[in-house]
Amino acid sequence: MELRQLRYFVTVVEEANFTRAAARLHLAQPGLSAQIKQLEHELGQQLLDRTGRSITLTPVGAAVLPFARAALAATERITHTVDEFTGLLRGHVRVGLISGAALDEFDAAGVLAAFHRDHPQVRISLTEDTSDRMLSALGRGELDIAMIGLTGADLDPAVAIETVVDTAIVAAVAADDERFDDKIDLAELCRHPLICLPPGTGLRGVLERACAAAGLTPDIAFEAAAPPLLVRLAAHGLGIAVIPELGPDEAAALGIRVLGLDPALRGRLVLAWRTDRPTSPAAKVLLGQLRIALTS
Repeated sequence: MELRQLRYFVTVVEEANFTRAAARLHLAQPGLSAQIKQLEHELGQQLLDRTGRSITLTPVGAAVLPFARAALAATERITHTVDEFTGLLRGHVRVGLISGAALDEFDAAGVLAAFHRDHPQVRISLTEDTSDRMLSALGRGELDIAMIGLTGADLDPAVAIETVVDTAIVAAVAADDERFDDKIDLAELCRHPLICLPPGTGLRGVLERACAAAGLTPDIAFEAAAPPLLVRLAAHGLGIAVIPELGPDEAAALGIRVLGLDPALRGRLVLAWRTDRPTSPAAKVLLGQLRIALTS
């Protein structure tokens, strides 16, 4: 029995599917299946029931699973302890960012570059995705740290967060659009074509939750992954953009006029990480540097 076989077994259980597990492990599916069969042969018992549409545990597999997870966790703790004792940072840190988070305003890219210069033996993987998908990836252990937008939905208690930005959400129209006063209520907003971030993003989630609470359905005409493109679309008169707050001078320079929302809505950009599993020394150091650079 090998540790990698236990890791494969746990991953298949978590994904309930050999194809998804193989993709997560970066293995060919036949090789993964062969390793699980070898583990079952060595134990003399079938661990997985493959007869249904999804993979499930046999009674023996259910009994073995907590011990497999404990063995993997113990191995990880041993490695972390040795690394902390020697002061060596190595391994792999997986970071997720929402679109636009690597711009100069936050300079997450600068923090990652400085960390890489100081710790060249640590491999950094960077993923850009929606907040919802990155929260799911944190839960599956596929990300160590993520910068996400909060939708207002309850978070898993095992997810810790620290706020990077807390800002008002506003509407933006073309600078020469005189149909609106300085404020617009949600009912009026939903009567016009909207320009918004895609589903799964924090700002979109806040808007949809507020509209649902008021019994309204927003008319999303255009979607873009980053606020600067939303602004440009609004400046051309293609709809009303729902964006993080901008000052009047900045808005005027971009060819738009900003309207306050009634009721007021707020968007929060946060750093998120899990607290229910061991964190590698490298991930701890990078998280600390991100917190210092982005939340101070």
